[in-house]
Amino acid sequence: MKRIIAFITVVVVSTAIMAWTTPGLLNNLHLGLDLKGGFEILYEATPIEGGAKVSKESLLKTAQSLEERANKLGTSEPEVTTEGTNRIRLKLAGVTDEAEVRKQMKEPASLTFRSKDGTETANDQYNKIEMIGTDFAENGAKLEFNNMNEPLVSIKVNSKEKFAEVTQRLLGQPLAIYMNETLISAPVVQAVLTDGTASISVGGDLNEAKELRDQINLGALPLQLTEKYSQSVGATLGKQSLDSTIEAGLIASVFILIFMIGMYRVPGLIASFTLILHTWLLILVFVWADFTLTLPGIAALILGVGMAVDANIITNERIHEEMKLGKSIMSAVKAGDKHSLRTVLDSNITTIIVAVVMYWFGTGAVKGFALVLIVEIVLSILTNIYLSRFLLNLLLKAGKLLKPKYFGVKESDINAL
Repeated sequence: MKRIIAFITVVVVSTAIMAWTTPGLLNNLHLGLDLKGGFEILYEATPIEGGAKVSKESLLKTAQSLEERANKLGTSEPEVTTEGTNRIRLKLAGVTDEAEVRKQMKEPASLTFRSKDGTETANDQYNKIEMIGTDFAENGAKLEFNNMNEPLVSIKVNSKEKFAEVTQRLLGQPLAIYMNETLISAPVVQAVLTDGTASISVGGDLNEAKELRDQINLGALPLQLTEKYSQSVGATLGKQSLDSTIEAGLIASVFILIFMIGMYRVPGLIASFTLILHTWLLILVFVWADFTLTLPGIAALILGVGMAVDANIITNERIHEEMKLGKSIMSAVKAGDKHSLRTVLDSNITTIIVAVVMYWFGTGAVKGFALVLIVEIVLSILTNIYLSRFLLNLLLKAGKLLKPKYFGVKESDINAL
């Protein structure tokens, strides 16, 4: 009786949780551009200065700069990722003016130190450029602390003579720091600096100090971005793709569940339940981990479901074979589980290895496909192998599955030894 209660509890509680949470999870699912519409560009980064190299740090900081620019354009949830050693992929949803996006995004991060030229300008802006990003040493901006444990940003320039001349001329005046056309700091020159270094106070704000350091380092090695690939997906087309995919998935799922139940009866019913639970867990992982679901991801999901169904079929067919040899129900289930487990695990593990290699060496859609497939297989092993066997054994040990017909085996097919 306790086993029956445990079985019912697992099924009812799991079903209730899935029914209660699924609408909210689907609303929070982050969809890719191919499903909701948007614009995607793949850039190749090259240094503006001849002979320089694209470092990992400069690539990451350029990607960060792109994301900041995308946010200023007012696009929703921009996605910026680095690929390989010199590529950046930008994904923007809700883009209406692709030409303006291209113009704004491909310009290199422009760091300038400016002063006032003495003429009256709007908003009293700093309009005379004294130094540019390449005047500064690569990664020369560092975070330091003074005697009062207040954060400072120390900088290092390439030309001591030029820096000394600028600081001497602007002694007691602000030397404003601009990233592109945005003023980020306006420190006052306190002394003539002849050793090529300086310290910038940020008023004790650690986060501001870190941001200033990163922006100066980004501007010290500006990268030129060349568009290598782009695609645009309209919102209507993306919605049509999503609707068609969901419709096809639901129809296929219904046929799969009918087949499993018709062929294997109670084990097929349990397998159907674990397949549904497995899909719900995958959606839960996507929401919690803030993954983006794309069409390649859905393809991996469908492939994973197919593998899960295959695992159940292998196990149940093996149980059928054992029963047809005349073994008891309990012996047939144990033998079928034992003999099929290694085959099922081997196929899943080898697929995971392939998916890991795809993720490691792949880019873009290939990485997305591989990541979904890995998560899918891990969840499948937990639900469609171990959970389904646990539930089936609860019913067996409770003495509720004592006839072959409950497993889809006819009495006439059994050959007693």
